[in-house]
Amino acid sequence: MLRRFVAARTPWTVLLSLLLAASASMLATPTEAKGPPDPVRFATFNASLNRASAGLALSDLSVPYSPAESNATVRLRRAQAANVAETIQRVRPEVLLINEFDFEPGNALAIQFQNNYLSVSQNGATPITYPYVFVAPSNTGVPSGRDLNNNGSVGGPDDALGFGFFAGQFGMAVFSQHPIAYDEVRTFREFLWKDMPGALLPDDPATNAPADWYDTGDLALLPLSSKSHWDVPIDIGGTEVHFLVSHPTPPVFDGAEDRNGRRNHDEIRLWADYITPGAGDYLYDDAGGTGGLHPGAKFVIAGDQNSDPLDGDSIPGSIQQLLNSPQVNTGLTPASAGAAQQAGLQGGANAGHRGDPRFDTADFADSAPGNLRVDYVLPSRNLRIVDGAVFWPLASDPLFRLVGVFTSSLPGGFPSSDHRLVWIDVMVPGSVRRN
Repeated sequence: MLRRFVAARTPWTVLLSLLLAASASMLATPTEAKGPPDPVRFATFNASLNRASAGLALSDLSVPYSPAESNATVRLRRAQAANVAETIQRVRPEVLLINEFDFEPGNALAIQFQNNYLSVSQNGATPITYPYVFVAPSNTGVPSGRDLNNNGSVGGPDDALGFGFFAGQFGMAVFSQHPIAYDEVRTFREFLWKDMPGALLPDDPATNAPADWYDTGDLALLPLSSKSHWDVPIDIGGTEVHFLVSHPTPPVFDGAEDRNGRRNHDEIRLWADYITPGAGDYLYDDAGGTGGLHPGAKFVIAGDQNSDPLDGDSIPGSIQQLLNSPQVNTGLTPASAGAAQQAGLQGGANAGHRGDPRFDTADFADSAPGNLRVDYVLPSRNLRIVDGAVFWPLASDPLFRLVGVFTSSLPGGFPSSDHRLVWIDVMVPGSVRRN
């Protein structure tokens, strides 16, 4: 009946073209019809788009950068945002995590960054658009009402659920050119640290009791995640890839109890357990769902993990929980010539490092800890890596200004970020390059 209905109301020339198209489709193989997939570029960038007070990042990013801005301090902050945007425009990732991106409800900060910076050519770079964004609250700066640092007083950033001077400081955001399956996103912001089996809870060295830095009241509300952990499914040409993003706390700024180092280790462990069949059965997300990632799922882990494989202050073996996982593809380590050059030029702690400086992703103080590899983009074994790098140009490169120190009417200036953008290209079935 359907064929007769169409034939009765369609000119014969249209019918002929439809028949020819159908015949060609039947003769073509699936590969010939679709062509090979294009590489998909995933990236992470701790862009330091946080600010010192609530709402300041939104104020900064709500206006495009202008060298004519009369307020020199505001001009520098917006110049930093423009440098971040240009870095993204130069590298052109299709799926991007930005760490240290202050939380604002309703995607407000992400919208302003897109409209006033990413969508505006920075120094001749081609603008870039991300139609899909995911942002959610962070534990940073949320008051705990407890004396978590055990200094005898309650309040301030060190007693927050995650270090921060205001709620949402140092948050994060996912930008994507491919659709996000918003209804399937899982967040683990409220998962309690004590509920991780074998958790490395810190010990008060002044007592004989084990793992007693936090009392039962502390542990009843202290989450594992210092910011949050998100599983953001991305639809890439009909293939689902789970973008697993986080930003574990730095393993420093504590005492002999090593509360931050231990939390860093277990924040990294969360993803290691999540991707390992059966290991993450204990996990529960913020919506009440339980368990880890289903076996065979494709994923990319991304974020500033604040852990170097060989150097720095993290607990030994922390990042190896991911790097040594049989679920993770480590066939290519992103590198740069600029990182190796700067380690040699800066000296200091860098001279005693055991890790290959080409793999460094952050330019920290030369006295200690020196430059480190702390930012990672790690795909699953069932995703083939075809390329990857750290955006760290040589000092002779014109783009070195994007990782160097600003020059301005103010003396000194400051760098865009002490971290570098890290990216990989992976083959995803059905993918079509978006930029």
